[in-house]
Amino acid sequence: MYIKKIFYLFVFFSFLGVAQTKVGGKVVDEFNEPIPFANVIFKDSREGVITDENGNFYFESKENYSALIVSFIGFEKKEVPLKAGLNSNLKIILKEGTQLKEVVVYSGKTSKKDNPALDILRKIWERRRKNGLRMFDQYQYNKYEKVEFDMNTIDSAFMNSKIFKGMEFVFDNMDTSRITGKSYLPIFINEELSEVYGDNVTKKEKEVLKANKNSGFGDGDGVNTFIKDLYAEYDIYNNYLKFFDKDFVSPLSRTGINVYNYVLNDSMYIDNKWCYNIVYYPRRKNELTFKGDFWVNDSTFAIKKINLEASKSANINWVKEIYIEQEFDVLNDSVFLLKRDYMMSDFSFSKKEESKGVYGKRTTVFKDHKFNIPKEDKFYREEVNFYDNTVFNQTDEFWQENRFERLNDNELGIYKMLDTLQTVPKFKRIYNLASILGSGYIQYGNFDFGPIFSTFGYNDVEGARIRIGGRTYFGPNDKWRIQGYTAYGFRDDKVKYGISGRWMINPRNRFILSLGNRRDVEQIGVSLTTSNDVLGRSFASSSLFSSGTNNKLTNVNLTTLGAEMEMLKNFSIQTNFSYRTLSSASNEFSLDYYTDLTQTQVKSEVKQAELNLQLEYTPGRKTVGYGVDRLEVDSNYARFFISYSSGMKGVFDSDFDYQKLQLYYRQPVLIGGFGRLFTTFETGKIFGTVPLGLMGVVPGNQSYFIIENTYNLLDYYDFVADEYASLHFEHHFNGRLFSRVPLLRKLNLREIVGIKGVYGNVSQNNRTINASGLNYIAPENLYWEYHAGIGNIFKVLRIDFAWRGSYLNMPDARKFGVRASFGFYF
Repeated sequence: MYIKKIFYLFVFFSFLGVAQTKVGGKVVDEFNEPIPFANVIFKDSREGVITDENGNFYFESKENYSALIVSFIGFEKKEVPLKAGLNSNLKIILKEGTQLKEVVVYSGKTSKKDNPALDILRKIWERRRKNGLRMFDQYQYNKYEKVEFDMNTIDSAFMNSKIFKGMEFVFDNMDTSRITGKSYLPIFINEELSEVYGDNVTKKEKEVLKANKNSGFGDGDGVNTFIKDLYAEYDIYNNYLKFFDKDFVSPLSRTGINVYNYVLNDSMYIDNKWCYNIVYYPRRKNELTFKGDFWVNDSTFAIKKINLEASKSANINWVKEIYIEQEFDVLNDSVFLLKRDYMMSDFSFSKKEESKGVYGKRTTVFKDHKFNIPKEDKFYREEVNFYDNTVFNQTDEFWQENRFERLNDNELGIYKMLDTLQTVPKFKRIYNLASILGSGYIQYGNFDFGPIFSTFGYNDVEGARIRIGGRTYFGPNDKWRIQGYTAYGFRDDKVKYGISGRWMINPRNRFILSLGNRRDVEQIGVSLTTSNDVLGRSFASSSLFSSGTNNKLTNVNLTTLGAEMEMLKNFSIQTNFSYRTLSSASNEFSLDYYTDLTQTQVKSEVKQAELNLQLEYTPGRKTVGYGVDRLEVDSNYARFFISYSSGMKGVFDSDFDYQKLQLYYRQPVLIGGFGRLFTTFETGKIFGTVPLGLMGVVPGNQSYFIIENTYNLLDYYDFVADEYASLHFEHHFNGRLFSRVPLLRKLNLREIVGIKGVYGNVSQNNRTINASGLNYIAPENLYWEYHAGIGNIFKVLRIDFAWRGSYLNMPDARKFGVRASFGFYF
């Protein structure tokens, strides 16, 4: 979801207090070789940075300074005089040291033995769960958060582009980054005030939003939710810090000594507290690590100040830089509480220094802490769907009085600039184009045409297929929505359609009624766990690219009436009544079944009424919006789904009595710095006698693309089962292995491995009524396959290689296959 939002900004802007001392340059040795991770600070201050992998640095201060101090382990410290204002393109040469001073000098990788920095680090580990908010049973505080997006690396050619003719006023708010020294143009700002409550005894926390204000890209809590996922909360004491769906190793991690070098650099009083300064930098390139330094108190071993800068070679896409600063206040002499958190990210299509991009900056300020004020358990229960419109409509006077720190002139100018842009026709056209590419819908009044990406398709029954559709759209939080489509196949010369309506009667518990009807041609053997989505249609039903024949398709006429309710946050219950007729859509495929045990009478069409009850639990799921339709922010959450269905023979001339029970469980797990493991388990059983059209079909994959929860080397209907159990494991190493291989390191490739298997059988009664001509084969001896893949090829391509592990002697068995997928991932 957040990739789309950034994409909007990229598309549009591809078309479309002052610092006193600024310094930038490069640190090299006597042989002109760059010195990475050298310490550069203003003389007689704590303001400074660490050079990057190429020895480059830039930073600035609001104060006036006359000299820099540059140092690195194994080299002599050097003082560099500065002139007033800007000092750019400095070349600083360090000489190798001749004597050891104050601390032990390390060269290259620092030793794990006799290193005073590691002794301090071990004491941080011992005390990390006894510092800050963890010292109290309960806590509460007020929080102010400001998120800003800026177009960066603005040059004269960009400003004079014809695309900005008539919009030159946007450049009135130009500024320069204090971290990178690059010019930038503010384009979006979002502010939020909230109250946070927590209970360390029950491990519960709740954040109450009091006010939210944004400058025009989107509205309401949709933008707020997007921002919260883009800039997820993190704790520097944790072993891993999640940014942009990637798990970086924290410099305070217990496993940090395996990926970082640590050096005790300095010690001094900070706010009357004696603190040690430790510099850290990565041992290897291309891993998800940081460089920087931190100050730690000598008695509590709590962090007083820390900065983190992601390695430029880190295996992360579309993000050129990540920079973080945290400052802690001291309460009652021994309690260190986070006072200020600043994070800046540089989003860009390229990591080249001169490439243009978008800065994303988040500033969070904390104050008014209170402790040991218990709340009842019901206080911490999350609201299912609570939306307070006044939160998003506070006055300018309210914000002037309540924001924790005032906005500077450029930040205030963003609101005015975007209000003005809304009146410029050229801006509207460009923004609408970006919205269409991102959402897939073309808006016309209160109706959206689309999705445009499903306009064309192909299968062996319909031939070339064209589809048009749309939905009502009055806003992202519509309480009701009607959507539909019509399609035409040029080979079968038939018109298909689907229409559905959903109405949210009670917004607080998301009580929704739905009704729909669909008549279409579908490949129904591509999912073990069935769905009652009346407009849902599988990718396999109209794939433009597929292997083998794809003629086992079914004419489906489905009508559903349903109700659903979210009883607790991310826990929902749903019931549906459905009536469907199924018949073969191809002369080469049959759904025939015997209507008597003597096998003398055959029927080709299935008529079936069914009552269904579903329970779904998705802990950790984040969604955008409060209307009848919501968007999921990402897919890294657990999902537990159970479904019970009952066929009702005789109701509307239905053919079968049966009961069907299905369970689905998906769990992503972080494996200690080695990526994520995704586990998917499905099981089900049909009690009663049913024909092929109602049977469970092990999902094959005849496309050339990766489709989740299918078997890459099975064709459609290779295996059928009326009871089954399926288990998939897929692990994403996120480049952890390839980063150790010198020739592959710079490619930032990512490794994927997986194994999947399914067991099942078919009852004798179901075999007896089968008249389709399809030989029922059940995976009674366990069908399994495994795959290995390479992801992040050219940043957008993943290729998997799959091998069959069993049933190798089946007719026309595919023993090896290649599958691919495309996508924008961090």
